[in-house]
Amino acid sequence: MFGWYVGIAATLLAFFIYMAYFFKFNWVRDMRDEGKSHRNGGLGPKNRKVGKLPPVYPNGWFALLESSQIKRGQVKHVSALGENFAVFRTEKDVVNILDAYCPHLGANMAEGGRVRGECLECPFHSWSFRADGYCDSIPYAEKVPHIARTRAWKSCEVNHLIFVWYHAESAEPDWRPQPQMCIANGKWRFQGRNEFLITCHVQDIAENGADYAHLSAVHGPAMFLTDNISWLARHSWTNALWRPQCSYKSSETDADVDMDADTEVQIKLNGSSIHAISSGDGNHLEITEKRAKHKAGIQLHHSLILFERFTVLGLNVSVEQIGPGYVEMMINTSFGPMCILQTVTPLEPLLQRVTHQIFSPPWLAPYATMVFLGECLMFERDIAIWNHKKYERQPTLVREDRTILAYRRWYSQFYSANSPTYQTATNNLQW
Repeated sequence: MFGWYVGIAATLLAFFIYMAYFFKFNWVRDMRDEGKSHRNGGLGPKNRKVGKLPPVYPNGWFALLESSQIKRGQVKHVSALGENFAVFRTEKDVVNILDAYCPHLGANMAEGGRVRGECLECPFHSWSFRADGYCDSIPYAEKVPHIARTRAWKSCEVNHLIFVWYHAESAEPDWRPQPQMCIANGKWRFQGRNEFLITCHVQDIAENGADYAHLSAVHGPAMFLTDNISWLARHSWTNALWRPQCSYKSSETDADVDMDADTEVQIKLNGSSIHAISSGDGNHLEITEKRAKHKAGIQLHHSLILFERFTVLGLNVSVEQIGPGYVEMMINTSFGPMCILQTVTPLEPLLQRVTHQIFSPPWLAPYATMVFLGECLMFERDIAIWNHKKYERQPTLVREDRTILAYRRWYSQFYSANSPTYQTATNNLQW
């Protein structure tokens, strides 16, 4: 009998070790909750006030897929940013993005299309298109006309994410997401992901980083505890700081925010090589400011307070907002470091897909899983606000809210003259 107990205990131990080190989170939630809003007499999508919104599609790099979601020789259809994309991975393992619609008779090449070598073949008449958008072959034609082409989108694959460059004026990208070396060299392992669908404006999500006051109100109460016993445990968020990575001057204000003199940034020169230039180098300060203005930084410290006396689970969080839809969070714990990558992709004018992926050293997997579970639950608290809020173009603020205005001035650089408004983008979605 004792042998049975030992066997069962060993099996359970092996199971828990396996779950701790090899289980990968996949937390997927559709948080739009439209039906519940209607049933409870709340604000549904048709009678919700949205406010006077900024443009709904900013300029920048946006994640369309995760690298693991598209295999070699596969094509996928992604609808986002008011566009329809055909994302395909060639036989040489290169990801390209074309406009999904064939210029011949309008077939969607991502729905039933085939990857042939380095080209994408339309399922309707087998026209084949190269990565640059030009038609490579037409099986039944003697000659391929030069005008036979579809739009080719700038893309890059970095940190296990596939990005597309979107710009309302079709400007060329002057920056791009850079690899996190601990992820690129494989030293840190993927530990899990989450994915949420949220009904709000894209700018609302990143604005949280500059809104210090919401940390205590929304994220202060401990998870799994009610307000009646809040004295047992609460979350503390201190030393919060938001600022742009470099000096950014807005035409709407005379206020400047100084750049950290020790910041090192990655810039793209001459459309080819990537160089690192320190902002402390006076000879290159002007070009560094020009190239680094798409970044903003956030610092804060988290701890769990027990019985209002004991402090545990200290986390130092360094966040880098890179453009309008990509965030890298470096988390330093007493057990070791980890990294969370956040992407925000506008699927529709007021529908955002947000994902997080967590990476850590392999030996830190159990703790990374616990931290990521907390991140999922905390993020859902924000979503509960975003899903029902109205955008305030001219909010009533106090002095302690001044970073919110600084954030909005910084974020405004991602809008341009032709950036789609809510009205124009909504009209374009109609069949």
